[in-house]
Amino acid sequence: MISTLKENTAIILPENGLKEKLKQAEKENRKLIIKLGFDPTAPDLHLGHAVVLKKLKQFQDLGHQVVIVVGSSTARIGDPTGKNKARKPLSAEDVSHNAQTYISQLSKVIDVEKTKIVFNSDWLDKLSFPKVIQLMSKVTVAQLMHRNDFNKRFTENTPIAMHELVYPILQGFDSVQIKCDIEMGGTDQLFNCTMGRQLQEVHQMPAQIVMCMPLLKGLDGKEKMSKSLNNIIGLTDEPNEMFGKTMSIPDSLIAEFIDLASDFSDEEKAALKLKLQNGENPMNIKKLIAKNIICQYHDKAAAELAESFFSSQFQSKNDEEKVYESVSLNSLFPTGKRITLVELCSKLKSDLSKSSIRRMIRSGGIQINHIKITDPDEEIELFPQTKVKIGKRDFFELI
Repeated sequence: MISTLKENTAIILPENGLKEKLKQAEKENRKLIIKLGFDPTAPDLHLGHAVVLKKLKQFQDLGHQVVIVVGSSTARIGDPTGKNKARKPLSAEDVSHNAQTYISQLSKVIDVEKTKIVFNSDWLDKLSFPKVIQLMSKVTVAQLMHRNDFNKRFTENTPIAMHELVYPILQGFDSVQIKCDIEMGGTDQLFNCTMGRQLQEVHQMPAQIVMCMPLLKGLDGKEKMSKSLNNIIGLTDEPNEMFGKTMSIPDSLIAEFIDLASDFSDEEKAALKLKLQNGENPMNIKKLIAKNIICQYHDKAAAELAESFFSSQFQSKNDEEKVYESVSLNSLFPTGKRITLVELCSKLKSDLSKSSIRRMIRSGGIQINHIKITDPDEEIELFPQTKVKIGKRDFFELI
């Protein structure tokens, strides 16, 4: 049981804490309270979130109590991003909408019926200003400056707003309120989670242990998977999109996706890695990973269909086999009108920024009627049956 819970975990603090907490729960004949907090800053969960959610599911399957703390108050303050600037706070309306979307997606991984979902505005919004000051008095500036991004920004003379320093303290106070035993998070949340330990001790409570999971890299193979970086595979993505995105990951990410994104058995994982080491075509391994991911969030039939779609769409040289999404020319543009390439692509792919489209065009990623065009400002005359390929996965035909 312990070995399963420790699997893929990057940090357990203190090192023997998990074993001790499990013994304590058994002795007291009670469930452990396992906390995961999230600020609903964007309404889409992705495979990076699922790394932590799968670990929660393991605890849940063992009969422990999973508590999801929705940062309905802290999201309106703004979590430090780990970069060189503060995160933009959200409105109450944004928080409510994103939280409901998050909660509906959690069922993709964990049993929502057995999960307790709480909102930290229930206690944080009730704190008087003197109580906030009293809470802040339990933490020193020196302790806060141990957080890497604070330290880096201070050294580089980059502004740090006061609300950013308060944020970890408020997140730590959540653990006090729910009497947390174990707090889960990614490795980027280590500092905030340890703040919960400190505040519990100040309140004469047993300190929670911290379990941090590795951060799954995104499709670029460099940065962590993040909606803001547009490098995610979403839990609600359609099967064809999931398959195509997985096939686009760099080969250097294959082992990481086997470990963190798949649910292959240990034996299957080892066998796939061995095949890769022995010279197996990486594309074959990626196909297996893609199908496995789709089986987790859709079903086996959807995985088979997605593989067939990918083969006809991207591996077949016969253009007649490719599936183009039909777009009404009259609903978007008057027939015969000339429009710049960047404007055309922007209308067809509204989820992409114009700057990213310009980069894609310059790198040869856009085709009009099978011809690459590398000038974003080139004017295109639009007629029915014009075919547009954007990137590796998006095919459109104007009708």
